[in-house]
Amino acid sequence: MIPQLVTVHVRPCSGRRVRMYIPVVPVALILSPLLVLAVLGGCIACLVFRINPGGALRGAGQVLWALPGTRFEMEQGRTVALVSIR
Repeated sequence: MIPQLVTVHVRPCSGRRVRMYIPVVPVALILSPLLVLAVLGGCIACLVFRINPGGALRGAGQVLWALPGTRFEMEQGRTVALVSIR
């Protein structure tokens, strides 16, 4: 299943917590012109480095399908960020 929602929790050193919900599909639709350019650039890079573009796209798709349920936390000093992909 393609990820539907990315939740970002940030707790800066000031102590005030910030929670953001980012819907994946609307953001992908807004950024779709850039996504097309990125895919074309990736295909050109695959041809330059003699990598099978179909295999590279298939691998990228498998990574995308594996993202739901992923959680990771970043900490630097007293600032903590938790990203959850659903």
